[in-house]
Amino acid sequence: MGTSTHNMSNLFMQLGLASKPEDIRNFISQHKLAGHVSLADAPFWNQAQASFIRESLKQDADWAEIIDELNTQLR
Repeated sequence: MGTSTHNMSNLFMQLGLASKPEDIRNFISQHKLAGHVSLADAPFWNQAQASFIRESLKQDADWAEIIDELNTQLR
């Protein structure tokens, strides 16, 4: 994955979500997380999305930084 660009748009594409800037803004405004809920356990992910997030963070994968950014924006 060394040459991949990991930005919010690409993360949303990886998760199978609409990835235009306005789609991302809408998603973030419609999905908020309480402080005690981990991002991977959020009720709005399907199993594959939650697994991708969980494994990327666990392995400190290339995606981890942008996933952390999404986590912050959802709080």
